[in-house]
Amino acid sequence: MTVKAERNILKPTPGKPGQAGRDLDAERQRLAAIIAAATPPTECGPDIVPAPARGRCVLVPHIAMAPSGTDARGEQKWVPAATGYGHRASVRQMDVFDRMVLAARRGRRPAPLTPGQIAVARRYRDLVERHDAGGIRCSDLDRATGDGTGRDFMDAYLAEGREIEAIRRRIGGGASLAVRRIRPSTRGGPARRAILDRALVDMVCLGDRTLSEVLRGHGWQVDGRHRAALTEALSGALDRMIGYRGKKTS
Repeated sequence: MTVKAERNILKPTPGKPGQAGRDLDAERQRLAAIIAAATPPTECGPDIVPAPARGRCVLVPHIAMAPSGTDARGEQKWVPAATGYGHRASVRQMDVFDRMVLAARRGRRPAPLTPGQIAVARRYRDLVERHDAGGIRCSDLDRATGDGTGRDFMDAYLAEGREIEAIRRRIGGGASLAVRRIRPSTRGGPARRAILDRALVDMVCLGDRTLSEVLRGHGWQVDGRHRAALTEALSGALDRMIGYRGKKTS
């Protein structure tokens, strides 16, 4: 490359007057919007710093019942009071179940899953994540096993493994019946595959995938009918994880 050609590359391209300033202002506004979206609510205090990589979060207030004098009969009164460090709330990362509930609330529809179903789904996720990291020093499982002896750690590790296996036996290995009832001509392309109950639960609970992503990942058309059928299948699987056997069919 000649010196003249190199100078032409390094020379800034002329633009409209004031364009550089407008581009800089737009970039500043974009960054300010990102930081504002990542800033925790004021209830959390200043200790939780903005972190765009954290993603969307959910406010978690810490409330406990505290005594508040006595009533006219001399009985103790209890009122909800904020607890935690400095009486502040905390945040947790928004998961797929929060997004499901938020989408239903925006559409003025009932929540697709019950609080009990969401609780067992998160319990399963936390168990699997902690168990997979169980062999790592200073993991949550390592810190939660008494005095840190090998016997205590192994007992807790094996107990969690047995609980995970019990939950997976309740899920079962069959295909979702609610999805299988749909006519093949309306399901999707030729690459579609049956959605197994275990795959459905793992993609949603462990992979944080939405039902639309589960359908697309198996080659199914994404529409309201298929999502409703998959919601029914997921609800049934979560009920079995809780321990419900469902209604007997003749």
